[in-house]
Amino acid sequence: MADYNNTHRALLQVFMARGTLTYETTKPILASILTVSDPSRETMPNDITQQDFTSYIHTLNNAISPFDLEIRSSIPQSPTLDPDTPAPDRTYALVNMTSDPITQLATTHSADEIAFLKRVLDHMFESNTRKSEVFAILSRTALTLHKPPATQEEVRTSSSFTQKDAEKTLESLHDEGWLERSNKGYYRLSARALMELRNWLVETYNDDEEERVRFCHGCREIVIAGQRCANWDCGVRVHDFCARNMLRAAGGHICPGCKTAWTGEVPVGEKAAKHYGRPSGVGQGRRSSGAVTNRVVDDDDDEE
Repeated sequence: MADYNNTHRALLQVFMARGTLTYETTKPILASILTVSDPSRETMPNDITQQDFTSYIHTLNNAISPFDLEIRSSIPQSPTLDPDTPAPDRTYALVNMTSDPITQLATTHSADEIAFLKRVLDHMFESNTRKSEVFAILSRTALTLHKPPATQEEVRTSSSFTQKDAEKTLESLHDEGWLERSNKGYYRLSARALMELRNWLVETYNDDEEERVRFCHGCREIVIAGQRCANWDCGVRVHDFCARNMLRAAGGHICPGCKTAWTGEVPVGEKAAKHYGRPSGVGQGRRSSGAVTNRVVDDDDDEE
């Protein structure tokens, strides 16, 4: 399967059409492709092994890398995931490695919609506190971001963007697979969005003074839902589904960073809002799209 051929081209077309795939969703698709390629031998979905799938991804990446494209993978992060349950299926997506993903979105969304999305992202990554890293936004809070602060020049061109427009934009970004919505009404970035936006997020929100985008100590991918060290000064974060391997490597329930006891009881994600509260609104942020006030709310009252 190592030679690039029409079956690889067909699978690439599927990635381009669907946006994201998993191993399980790919099995019947690839089986159909192989059957069409060789009608004398019908390929069944269960004939497609993980090794076959991995080989196809590897061959595709070798073929598309000169075009600055790559099929990347990430595991979806759920705020309700039990650390003892198996991780969700890994998601694979075709990613443009050089193009600004926000610019890509501008081909299907208006300037007002993109500006609104940036304010939502600012809230996700700039409104977190030392004890409360939520990396999500309540839908009703997001709707209040339909306009930028009155002090910004942007308000002159965005005055017609209403809360209804903001609601439609959130729904559209959800339907397109950029955002996920929890049953408590929180929007967070999807696995696809984290793959597409990874470099942009780091360049936008991280600097020498502060690391607003956090990475898993286990898999080195971005963490928006999981656990953190109980030592507030420690920077170790981990996905729930990576915690067991991290602690095994550390030799027990010990933080691999500061060596204090790892409790597993300090959440990252929307659970952190319930435990520790979070700023309730937006004001002047580092990226000039919005910011936080100092009032803290109890998110038990914010469930939708």
